[in-house]
Amino acid sequence: MDTLETLPLVGDVAARLCARGWRLATAESCTGGLIAAACTERAGSSDWFERGVVSYSNVAKIELLGVPAALIDTHGAVSEPVALAMAQGLLERAGADITVAVTGVAGPSGGSAHKPVGTVWFAWATAAGAHAECRVFPGDRSAVREATVRHALAGVLARSVPL
Repeated sequence: MDTLETLPLVGDVAARLCARGWRLATAESCTGGLIAAACTERAGSSDWFERGVVSYSNVAKIELLGVPAALIDTHGAVSEPVALAMAQGLLERAGADITVAVTGVAGPSGGSAHKPVGTVWFAWATAAGAHAECRVFPGDRSAVREATVRHALAGVLARSVPL
């Protein structure tokens, strides 16, 4: 991941969260902790970054985030309901003000006709509610994961606007 490209966005996220007195937590599957790494690359991140959970396996999603196994069985790990459950489960457990969750198919294998390589579900949660969206990113595994980090952080920025 090109950390230099991500740093300006992380700086914006840091400033916004600090201005609100908010803390961020991440629930990551396909990125394997890259969102948390981008955040904690920045000095002073302990002021606004609470924790990151790498929930790569379905068992980790269930045990660490409280995702109901039935959601995974019914919709698959790469789905809107699972992304929402990851973000909301972390919000309940982490003591953070905003969470972001990502679950996707980074490739090069694992894709299907309905969920091609590059498919990523995102969810953001705050006390006011949760929002999910899907993106399909082009490129190899590294490109998909880097795009996922950028989009996740952009979503945090958009959802942490002071009221």
